[in-house]
Amino acid sequence: MPKILIADDAQFIRMRLAKLLASHGFEIIEAKDGEEAVKMYREMNPDAVIMDMAMPRKNGMVALHEIRSTDPEAKVIMLTALGQQAIILRAVQAGAKDFLVKPYDADRLLKSLKKALGYTE
Repeated sequence: MPKILIADDAQFIRMRLAKLLASHGFEIIEAKDGEEAVKMYREMNPDAVIMDMAMPRKNGMVALHEIRSTDPEAKVIMLTALGQQAIILRAVQAGAKDFLVKPYDADRLLKSLKKALGYTE
């Protein structure tokens, strides 16, 4: 069962993502900010990360850089709110596997995650 780290400061987003992913057989770990995401990534070694760009204590871009410096093969999908598209290119250049704009489409998210994990359909 692949382990997925969900990092978002909005509890309702974490809960919604966790419910969706658990219903598709994924094990879920949650982080409420970027600092906690980096710590949990290092401790729990998840198979992939779904991370918000805008979080307190450490934003998603900084957390992405730190995670990728620890593990250059990290599979990170970034979530961004409408209006933050200007930083999407930087996230992809920094190693994000994909990005999704909130509100995200559940099917698109699952497809992106499975692609990052190397699943073939």
